[in-house]
Order: sequence, then structure tokens, then C-alpha cells
Amino acid sequence: MHYHATVRNERFLFPDLKTLLAKANEEKSGDQLAGIAATSSRERVAAKIALADVSIEDIVSNPVIPPEKDEVSQLLLDSIDPAALTEVRSWTIGQFRNWLLANSTSEADIRRIRWGITPEVAAAVAKLMGNKDLILAASRIRNISRCRNTLGERGVLSVRVQPNHPSDDLTGILLSAIDGLLFGCGDAVIGVNPAAESLESVERILRGLDRLIAATGAPTQNCCLAHITTQMACAKRGAPVDLLFQSIAGTQAANASFGVSLSLLREGKAQIEESHRQRDVAWVGSQCMYFETGQGSALSAEAHHGVDQLTLEARAYGLARTLDPFLVNSVVGFIGPEYLFDERQIIRAGLEDHFMGKLLGLPMGCDVCYTNHAVADQNSADNLLVLLTAAGCNYFMGVPCSDDVMLNYQSTSYHDIAAMRELFGLRPAPEFAGWLEASGILRDGRLQAPQASQQRLLETVTELL
Repeated sequence: MHYHATVRNERFLFPDLKTLLAKANEEKSGDQLAGIAATSSRERVAAKIALADVSIEDIVSNPVIPPEKDEVSQLLLDSIDPAALTEVRSWTIGQFRNWLLANSTSEADIRRIRWGITPEVAAAVAKLMGNKDLILAASRIRNISRCRNTLGERGVLSVRVQPNHPSDDLTGILLSAIDGLLFGCGDAVIGVNPAAESLESVERILRGLDRLIAATGAPTQNCCLAHITTQMACAKRGAPVDLLFQSIAGTQAANASFGVSLSLLREGKAQIEESHRQRDVAWVGSQCMYFETGQGSALSAEAHHGVDQLTLEARAYGLARTLDPFLVNSVVGFIGPEYLFDERQIIRAGLEDHFMGKLLGLPMGCDVCYTNHAVADQNSADNLLVLLTAAGCNYFMGVPCSDDVMLNYQSTSYHDIAAMRELFGLRPAPEFAGWLEASGILRDGRLQAPQASQQRLLETVTELL
């Protein structure tokens, strides 16, 4: 099926939906690298005009990657709710955009139709939205998740404490983690990216984090972000795995490059759910999966099938939602300037990712970050942090001094998130907020200067070491 539009007397023809979606995307260095981006502003505008007239049914009926060639495509088709699709199938993408932004559209309305759209539909409507539109539409949606505590309620902003260490030194990890707790951070998860993938190192980190949580009484989750098979092996040895982590992407081939498949993800989820049932922990809910994504991951693995990176990112969210995760976040600027060149592209991608994930029903967070060779700086991160907080992002990263000394990239710090909570009048997860108040770290929702009760927390960690 061909698509076309005319801009200033110049006619543009797009031979298929995959091409149309790519040309309608905002400027991204990754799409340019792949040779699929619009070659001029006029072509981009023409693609947007043509895309606005495409129906939801047309997009659902024409997956950008054929399901017989890709298990993710088949999964996305199998997960469609026919009743929800019936309600929206005749809408054009332009009409869908207007409906999402209309004051009369409620959160319940969006929740009712979300399983009737595919990720490609979410990507298409994102391409027709300005940054303000992405913020407004996302701010209307709250997706709540539960494990040891409750995340995502309106008025709540959570934090993943990320106490990475270049040699996986447990003393350094725990001291960085307690620093985060004293800033009121860590309610999303205390999650460590291990420098070494060995079973012994990962198990040591998991057990150390579990001891920290038990000793302090903080109602939060642990996670060691090794490969899923390493975490599963640790769980079989009795190590306490609260959240099972894995990076995922929007194509079967890209996931294969990560060493995962749909069957492996399902197996891991079932294993950790069973281990949760056997552990003596007061679980608030049963969600146990944690996924990270990022625009450009499929292209970097040469597994993009000629599809633009925004659409592939949406497909990763479509995969994630079938596994009912506790946490999902886009590591938006981590892959590098080859895929998101500068501050403008990183900010745009962060707003797109958050909106699409929320629209599809995910508890979305964001690692607001950039690499040291990108055309960005800490002010860039501050800008995106404020915009995503306004959009209702579930959680951000808390990295000591914003500088991850193991992964060698720049993110957001503990005090950054404290500033966002104060600026927007937000609070931690309810169970975690109660613990912070009881510990003297918060008083009436505000961070306090160090007190004797906080000194006792430090002494608890000293005993652990």
C-alpha cells in the first residue's frame, strides 16, 4: 500500500508503512546512520501529514516485521484484545492524537483501549505529537506496580539507588546505597550493575543488598543487573532475588544478541514468582520483573530490519507489558551519539519513550543520562529530568554525584531527585515514606539534617561490613 502527501507543491511518495513511519520520525542520528531517515524537513512534514490519515486498523494489519520472521511480532498480534480494537480500529492516527489530548478523555478511557492498539500505533501517534503533547498525554496516565512496596501512584516519585562499583566491592556498594537511603532514595529498587558476571560475585551482591534491606527495615527491592541466566542460577542456589532484570529490545534478533528469548523470559519470571512464594517476605504484590530498553539497541545489534528506532522501542514495550513488570525504564542517552546525537535528540527520545510506555500500560521510569562524548551536559539532564517529572514519570536513577564510576556515564543524583520532589510536591512510595518518617530521614515529607536515628542506620551498615 502506498502513502503520499504534498508539501509546497512537492509530492512525496512512501512505498510502505515501514518507510512512512521512519520518515515521519523526528530527527535522530540513529535513523540517519541506518539510511532510513527523512532527507529534508519537507519530507518529514509530508510523512507526518500522510501518517495522520492512516487508520489504526491499517497499522495493526501491517506489522513492520512479518510475524513469520519474528516472534516479537507474533506476540504483539496475539496480545491484541479484539473488543478494544473494535472500538478504535476506524480511527486515524490524527484522530487518535486528538482523542488522547482532549480534556474529555479520562485515564479510564485510555486504560480501556490500550490492549486494542499495537506498539506501532503508539509509535505512530508519538510521531505526530510535540514535546508538550507528549508530556500532557503521559501526565494523565498512572500505571501502578507492586512488589515489596507500591510504585506509581499519583503524587509519588520513586528512585532506583544505583550504587555501582568498578570492582564490585561490597563495602563501597553498601556505603553508596546507605547514602542514597539518607537522601530518601531507593524505593523503586536498590539495583547494582555488576562489573563481573560471575555467579559468585552476583550472589555476593544479592545477599549483601538483602542483608541491608533486612537490617534497616527499608521496604524496598534488591536487584543485581547481571544476565538473566546468571540471576536465575543464583536464585537456584538460594540467593534472594527480588526483581529479575533483563535488557530487552523490539525484535527477535536484537533479543538474541542479548542472549534472551520469549521462552527464557517466561521461564525466569515463573522461577522468581515461585521463589517469592517460598520466601518469608511481606510482599505487597506479585510483580517481579525489571526491564531496561533504549532507542538504538536493535540498530547497534544490526537487528533492526530497516525499522526506525522509535518504532522498535515501542515494540520492546509491547513485549514488556505481556510479562507484567514491576519496573521498566529507558536508558535514554546511554547508547551514545551515534543513535541520539545531542541534547535535543535525547530530550525528545526520553519524552517519546515515557509516553509510549505509559500509553501501553507500563510502570515507566527513565535513566536520564548521556555519555561523555555526546553533545550534552548536566544541564541537558536537568532539563529532561524536570520535563519527565512534569509528565508523571514513575522513577529515576539515583547515582552518587550523578557520575557512574563503573559504567562511565552521567545520570541523575540523589539530590537531583530530592529537588524534583520538593519542586513538584511529590513523595516517595507510601510504604517507603512511612519508613523514612519513622527513621527521621523525612519529617512531614521533607528531608531532615542528619540526626541520631540516621546515625544508627550508618552504624547498622558498619555492622554489616
